[in-house]
Amino acid sequence: MKASDLFVKCLEEEGVEYVFGVPGEENLDFLDSLSRSPIKLILTRHEQGAGFMAATYGRHTGKTGVCLATLGPGATNLVTAAAYATLGGMPILMITGQKPIKKSKQGRFQILDVVAMMGPITKYTHQLASADNIPSRVRESFRLAEEEKPGATHLEFPEDVAEEVTESRPIKASLCRRPSAEPKAVRAAVKRLEHARSPVLVIGAGANRKMTGRMLLQFVEKTGIPFVTTQLGKGVIDELHPKFLGCAALSAGDFVHRAIEAADLIVNIGHDVIEKPPFFMKAGGAEVIHVSSRSAEVDPVYFPQIEVLGDIANAIWQMKEDIVPSAGWSFDAMQAARAAELAHTASLDGDERFPIFPASLVRAVRAAMPSDGIIALDNGVYKIWFARNYPARRQNTVLLDNALATMGAGLPSAMASAMVCPGRKVMAICGDGGFMMNSQEMETAVRLKLDLTVLILNDGSYGMIRWKQANMGFADFGLTYGNPDFVKYAEAYGAIGHRVESAAHLPELLKHTLATPGVHLIDCPVDYADNDRILNREIKELSAAL
Repeated sequence: MKASDLFVKCLEEEGVEYVFGVPGEENLDFLDSLSRSPIKLILTRHEQGAGFMAATYGRHTGKTGVCLATLGPGATNLVTAAAYATLGGMPILMITGQKPIKKSKQGRFQILDVVAMMGPITKYTHQLASADNIPSRVRESFRLAEEEKPGATHLEFPEDVAEEVTESRPIKASLCRRPSAEPKAVRAAVKRLEHARSPVLVIGAGANRKMTGRMLLQFVEKTGIPFVTTQLGKGVIDELHPKFLGCAALSAGDFVHRAIEAADLIVNIGHDVIEKPPFFMKAGGAEVIHVSSRSAEVDPVYFPQIEVLGDIANAIWQMKEDIVPSAGWSFDAMQAARAAELAHTASLDGDERFPIFPASLVRAVRAAMPSDGIIALDNGVYKIWFARNYPARRQNTVLLDNALATMGAGLPSAMASAMVCPGRKVMAICGDGGFMMNSQEMETAVRLKLDLTVLILNDGSYGMIRWKQANMGFADFGLTYGNPDFVKYAEAYGAIGHRVESAAHLPELLKHTLATPGVHLIDCPVDYADNDRILNREIKELSAAL
């Protein structure tokens, strides 16, 4: 079998549905082999968009998303997507081409040490030097990409190796079950919980797995212990649940931080040091039970007293089966903090100014989206508003990146969501800055005939940095720009453009675009003038008063 055919057969054996990417001259053997495969090539307009789509496919399915690029500039364009997947815990395999490695063809033209470049930002990177090794290297790449914590892997496929003939055949995946938590560790955790005064659960990125969410809901229902989430833990349990205390969106000084400070014991589930910590440990403070598939990375502000290691869903199930809820638990202070947050949010909801006020925007989007609708957020100050104010009803319905926190991922992430979850309503929510970083993928979305709403929050600046600049007392400098006419821009791609004319107009537009097939873009002017007052001062003052 030709090596490139074997590679594609290995991908088929792994159950690959799509290869996202931009092929180049060095990928032509692979491309030819792919043309005869049931695997679909999703041709994108930039390698970064392909990588973001592959990562989001991995986040939704738990299976490795595959993306393709050529050597040199194609490979370097995948670097941000590799970091996005590795930090965010999303399984992907990147395949890049390379010049012949057994004889020089064009000197050093376009040649970089891509394997070395990928080393710090992947779980595994390897140059294929022999066709015979393809099955084992592909199997290893998928195994490592999907093993906790999931992330990026990379294989370089030189064109002379792609032409080789080999007797090798694909390797089937082994049956592999994650180890269960050790019963004595579970017993220690349960005993400590039963003797606590005010325990709280903190749900993080590693808990964002289907079975873990199910077990956590059962645990909360049995015990009545309230929970908070990190940004990457949003939706693990329905956030309209009465025991939900909020999402740690701001770094400190929010109502949710008051709730956590009221606890004498924190059960930290699926903690990932990649995210901003929702709490800092200190000597003599609240003790912490660390429940995760991996041991705790000890830090000056994180040194848990009990660790329950193994499959998280199984660990929570064991704890649920063993625990006897305590009549001595008190959650009054936590619930008071949550009530204060809801009251504060309600006080902002009715602001119908135009350009649109962020709290009003979040309320309108939540009202328009069904419980299983998916919003994919790019990176900007609006991400804080959505993380705090938008209740996620299901897992992976609020896709935000609180790991690499890169701009440019919102649109490709929404596109992958529309492909993986056909029939569900999907909306990309992007700042004007983040949208323009990968706006060319609008053509890909139209070509794929996706049903998608792209909501652009237009303030003519890099708003997150501008907000921080104001907060630090610096002059407004270097962060404003001009934009194209986004309605005409959408129409140039064959999409349908809309412009918000008033606060009352936004809900009407959202309802229309979500109900109408095709790719819709909404240009929505936003007013961020009160960000500094509300997010940096008002919330901190009100929560401190508790």
